Amino acid sequence: MGQHVSRTDFEWSYTEEPHASRRKIILEKYPQIKKLFGYDPNFKWVVTGMVLLQFLMMYLLKDKSWLVLILMAYCFGGVINHSLMLAIHEISHNLAFGHSRPMHNKLFGFFANLPIGIPISISFKKYHLEHHRYQGDEQKDTDIPTYIEAKLFCTTFGKFVWVMLQPFFYAFRPLITYPKPPTNLELVNTLIQIVFDAIVVYLFGARILGYLIYGSVMAMGLHPVAGHFVSEHYMFKKGYETYSYYGPLNWITFNVGYHNEHHDFPAVPGSRLPEVKRIAPEFYDDLPQHDSWTAVLYDFIMDPDVGPYARIKRKSKGLKS
Repeated sequence: MGQHVSRTDFEWSYTEEPHASRRKIILEKYPQIKKLFGYDPNFKWVVTGMVLLQFLMMYLLKDKSWLVLILMAYCFGGVINHSLMLAIHEISHNLAFGHSRPMHNKLFGFFANLPIGIPISISFKKYHLEHHRYQGDEQKDTDIPTYIEAKLFCTTFGKFVWVMLQPFFYAFRPLITYPKPPTNLELVNTLIQIVFDAIVVYLFGARILGYLIYGSVMAMGLHPVAGHFVSEHYMFKKGYETYSYYGPLNWITFNVGYHNEHHDFPAVPGSRLPEVKRIAPEFYDDLPQHDSWTAVLYDFIMDPDVGPYARIKRKSKGLKS
C-alpha cells in the first residue's frame, strides 16, 4: 500500500481567505487592472472551434476499434473536453458574453457542454462561485475532500486510486456534503445533453459516445491536464492555500494555471490573467508556484506530507464540527 501520509487532519485557519484582501491592496496600487475586467470577445470563437473539432472527430473515428477510441480519448479527445470544462469554468464567471448578458453565458455553456457527454454547466456554476467566496469553508467549499476520503486514501497506493477517481469525487461530493435542489436550468442542461447523446448514438454508435465520455472522465483523473485540480489549492508549502502554474499547458486550459491571479480577480478573463501578473509582479513572483502539473500529481502521490488532508480549512459559521 506504500507509505502512510503524515497528516491526520486538515490545516485549520482562523483568518479569512487571502484573496479579497490582496485584491483590495493590489487595486489600490494598480487601479489600471480594472481595465482588464470584462469578457474576451475571442473566447466564444475558440470554444466553438473546439466543439466543432470534436464533432469532426466523431465522424472520423466512427469506424475505429475500441483500442483506438480509448487511446484517442485519452491523448486527444479528453484534452479537448477538459479544455471545454475549463471553458465552462470561464462561462460560470460570465466571461463569455459579460455580466450584462447572463442568459447568453448560460446558453453558450449548454453548447460548450455537448462534447463532454455529461451535463455539468449549470451545476458547476452553482457550487464554483461559492468556492471563490467561501474558500476553505468546511461546508460551502465542496472542492475540499471529505474526512472519509482523507481517511480511506491515506497511503501512496490510496492516493494513486484517489487521483484516478477524482472525476467521481468532484461529481458526487457536493451532493453529499452540500446538497442543493436542482434548478430548472439544470434540468434543461440535462435534457439537452440527453438529446445530444442520443443523436450521437443514432448517427455514430455507442462507441463514439463512449469516446466522448471516456475522454472526459480519464482527463479528469490520472492525466497531465488534470494536475491543476491538485496544484490549485493543496498545501504543498505550509500556510499557502492557492498556487499558480505558469507552464505551457495554460495554452490549452484558458490560463487556469494563473490561479492566484484568478482568485484575486475572477472578473478578469483567462486570456488577460498574464497581464495581471505583469502589472503586479511583486504580489506573485515570491509566492510558491508549480512548474509542472505532471510533477504535482507525482509529488501528491509519493510525498507522505501531501494528501487529501493537505488543505486549509475554515469553520463554517453555525456548524458544530
